[in-house]
Amino acid sequence: MSYFRKLDDEMAQLFSKLDKSQSWLVMINADPDALASAIALRRIIRRRVAHVDIVRINDIFRPDNLAMIHYLRIKNRKYRDRLAERYNKYAIVDSQPHHDPIFSRFDFSIIVDHHPEKPLPEDRPKPDFMEIRPEYGACSTLFVEYLYSLKIKPSRQLATALFYGIKSDTMSFERDFCDADIKAFRYLSKFADQNIIRKIVRNEFPLAWTKYYKQAFDSITQINGGAFIWMDKVESPDVLVILADFFMRVQEISWCVVSGRSGRKVVSIFRGDGIRRDVGKLAANCLGHLGGAGGHRTAARSEIEIKKFQGKTPRDIIMERLCDRALRSCSTGNTANANNPNNTNQE
Repeated sequence: MSYFRKLDDEMAQLFSKLDKSQSWLVMINADPDALASAIALRRIIRRRVAHVDIVRINDIFRPDNLAMIHYLRIKNRKYRDRLAERYNKYAIVDSQPHHDPIFSRFDFSIIVDHHPEKPLPEDRPKPDFMEIRPEYGACSTLFVEYLYSLKIKPSRQLATALFYGIKSDTMSFERDFCDADIKAFRYLSKFADQNIIRKIVRNEFPLAWTKYYKQAFDSITQINGGAFIWMDKVESPDVLVILADFFMRVQEISWCVVSGRSGRKVVSIFRGDGIRRDVGKLAANCLGHLGGAGGHRTAARSEIEIKKFQGKTPRDIIMERLCDRALRSCSTGNTANANNPNNTNQE
């Protein structure tokens, strides 16, 4: 019995669409899982095409992500329209076209993801290769399976990246995962550099970001066993991710939503313990009508352009959707009611 899925037919299908006339751009919303998946795809196709580059649509601020790129020497560039025009083939990993307006502009020939699937518009061409597995804890696991099927032994750099991609996206297997994630993690442990992993993990956030913790404590609103935290402006959405993961360690909180403005968007990070509530559905039900929103049972995200709030206060709209649409009732502890429009102590 094979250690991983047998993927001979799938890999043959992928390779049948590759040739030396192609110049590929792998597009990502950079985080550890996306970065690892991107360099794995580059390793798989690079000898069968003319060129492969990786481009990210987001800025990177988190020190652990920056440390991963530095120690593993991951070549990637920030997206620019003119840069993208140089390529004739496009791939997307750890995301789907509907996740961001930039992604939605492209006809992708390869789509590999582990987030819930949204069908492509009927007027868009079908990818040459697409696999979406929401039951997987990390996209990196899919690429470990591909490499294994192709009998490609991952280099130390690639194995370390994939190992950390799985570790990060499953939150060391505290979030949703499947047997394949465990098998991939065990397999990679033979090749990954644990010293580099430790260096990456120790670089979680800069001293300057500690100010956001006080702001979060001052703005927390309790909602039926959960919490909503409005952060106003943050220098990076990664701040919201770190805070959301932090509040899931509080005993009385079984789910939380941390929202804030970053650039021209309002970003909301959803986290849950997976027992009482599916935060992926919560994100879609509350904010999906305004833009991309969704995710897994224990982790989800939404990114909405500020203009879609039509001049209304994003904090109030998100609070109203959480309380009235999703939960029907909420409170703010002993001092105020979150449904009270005069409540300003959470700003």
